[in-house]
Amino acid sequence: MNLINLVQLMAQAQPPSQAKGPGLLTALFPFIIVLVIFWLLLILPQQRRQKKHMQMVESLKPGDRIITTGGIFGTVMGVYPDRIELKIAANVKIDITKSAVAVILERQKPEAKTES
Repeated sequence: MNLINLVQLMAQAQPPSQAKGPGLLTALFPFIIVLVIFWLLLILPQQRRQKKHMQMVESLKPGDRIITTGGIFGTVMGVYPDRIELKIAANVKIDITKSAVAVILERQKPEAKTES
C-alpha cells in the first residue's frame, strides 16, 4: 500500500465535519484591536501636538522672541500668512516658514498706558 492509497482511505474513514471556521468578525478582531491601540498611542497624540503648535504659531506677534527648529534665536518683526520675518542680529532679517517655529521664549509685553 502506498502513501496515496493510505491518504484516500483516511479521507473516506472520517466523516466530513459540520463545524464551521471562525466568523469574519472573530478573525478580524485582533487586527481591529491593534489598529485602535496604534491610533490611541501614535496618531491621537501627534494630532494634539500639531494642533497646539498651530495655535502657538497663530498667536505670534511682532516683538516675540522665538527659537526656530534649526536653533536660530530671533525676534519676530512681522507675521504674514505664509511666513514670519525674523530679526536675528542688528540689520539682519530672515524669512522663515511658520512651521519652523519651535519655542516662544518671551512674549511682547503690552505697553502700559501712561497719562500725562
